[in-house]
Amino acid sequence: MPFQVDFDRAPLLVIWEATRACALACRHCRADAIDRRDPRELDTDEGKRLLDEIHAMGTPIVVFTGGDPLQRADLEELIRHGKSLGLRVGTIPAGTPRLTRERLLSIKDAGVDQVAFSLDAATAEPHDAFRRVPGSFEHTLQGARWAGELGIPLQINTVFHYDNRHEVRALADLVEELGTVFWEVFFLVPTGRGSQLRGCDAEEMEEIFGELYELSSTVPFVIKVTEAQQYRRYVMQRQNASRRDLAGRDPLREVRAPGHPGSIGRSSKVVNAGGGFCFVDHTGDICPSGFLPEVRGNVRTHRLRDVYREDPLFVDLRNPRNLKGKCGRCEYKVVCGGSRSRAWAVHGDPFAEEPFCLLER
Repeated sequence: MPFQVDFDRAPLLVIWEATRACALACRHCRADAIDRRDPRELDTDEGKRLLDEIHAMGTPIVVFTGGDPLQRADLEELIRHGKSLGLRVGTIPAGTPRLTRERLLSIKDAGVDQVAFSLDAATAEPHDAFRRVPGSFEHTLQGARWAGELGIPLQINTVFHYDNRHEVRALADLVEELGTVFWEVFFLVPTGRGSQLRGCDAEEMEEIFGELYELSSTVPFVIKVTEAQQYRRYVMQRQNASRRDLAGRDPLREVRAPGHPGSIGRSSKVVNAGGGFCFVDHTGDICPSGFLPEVRGNVRTHRLRDVYREDPLFVDLRNPRNLKGKCGRCEYKVVCGGSRSRAWAVHGDPFAEEPFCLLER
């Protein structure tokens, strides 16, 4: 059963950038991570207080990201604390020599629910070029195999952009071969180093949507699309067109119904920056998303729930009536809304229209 969360009261998940330190130098990195710990990071006790706040406001999922969370020696202690509160806990280690079988076993013993690794190409050369460290591909594959041996549910994350847009099927085959339970497909948001990369345009994104839609009915793992909320619109159009062909229905009738559960999950609500999603960086700054780094408070001086529930930007991001341009006119705006992070990155306005959606209404 999906988690039932009132997005006006709490996000579905909080991503905590437990450290920004990382030995990789990825071309798309939103944070310009370097291989050195920041002395301003939240310490262990502050991290535990953050987890207490996440639990208290009703959020069920927390993910430790980075940088590379393996650079924190207290990662297992933090995982154990999150699990003691009843949170579902995930983490995203980097594909470096720090990723060992012994460390994965330690993370498992701490109670982690899922571990995620990043694969951005189906072969070593383009993946390592994207991560800008030789050997990253093999470290990642080995980590994925160890996760399988240890019985840790495995997630694979992939960022699609112009250079790897033709690798959907090849990557899906590799994801399946690794025994993955969850493939999270990201579409490039041009922030940080990613501002120098060419992303997919609207037509290219639609082509990838088509491949993902076809794969979703055949692969043994869940496919989740991130920072391309218009995929929800694409799926609903495809499914409603099939219903119309079979029953002669208006393909938009069900979409217009405000309480209709839609076709992804069992809620018409879409997770977006500030709406069902919250990001805390390594120094405690609170933002709607790591890709929308507008700082709205800090956990050292503000209560996380107060910022999420009451900050004007967070509140406005949850109201589809604030959308501008074609997103504001679109009949799918409640179940899609476009990427608010990409709108911010491209237009400098988080309420501007999604720049890479071909739908015109």
